[in-house]
Amino acid sequence: MDVSLESLLGIALGVGLAAATGLRVFVPLLVAGIAARADWIPLADTFAWLESTPALLTLGTAAAVETLAYFIPGLDHLLDVIAGPAAVAAGIVVSASVMADVPPAILWPVAIIAGGGIAGITKGGAALVRAKSGIATAGFANPVVSTGEAIGSTALSLFAITLPLICAIAVVAVVVWIVRKAGRLVFARRRTSA
Repeated sequence: MDVSLESLLGIALGVGLAAATGLRVFVPLLVAGIAARADWIPLADTFAWLESTPALLTLGTAAAVETLAYFIPGLDHLLDVIAGPAAVAAGIVVSASVMADVPPAILWPVAIIAGGGIAGITKGGAALVRAKSGIATAGFANPVVSTGEAIGSTALSLFAITLPLICAIAVVAVVVWIVRKAGRLVFARRRTSA
């Protein structure tokens, strides 16, 4: 089975957008819908609804509500719990939606494993930063973290659209670093408790 350059670009774009869903669930979907509407990126046929006016209005409203809700103390931590599974689902959807030239036999496994997996890892990292920030500053720095996440989600989405291969390489490098760092922490705790 041959994978074309267009397929690789679609996978790279999907990985970048999926990573952004770990920071904000709806922003990457909104950015992808707007980019598709402007003919900057192709969408898979089954995801053409993403660029429709009702979808863009709904995603815009959801992105604004989600972003603002993260500025409410206490609610931000509750949203992290709820947004974990939602980010994985959004990562799968957004990555599958932009893999227009990917053969069907590859599309869903890549969307689920890469899209959902990277979204989950990004969400876990963001939730950990928020928890540490909340503990270290009694929650006073959480609005700064929320602002950084919103900006990061938007910037990462735009980066994925403009330079998908470079974005995907950067995302994979960061994910590898996060996984290695988490592994070291887990194994260091096991050694000290033994």
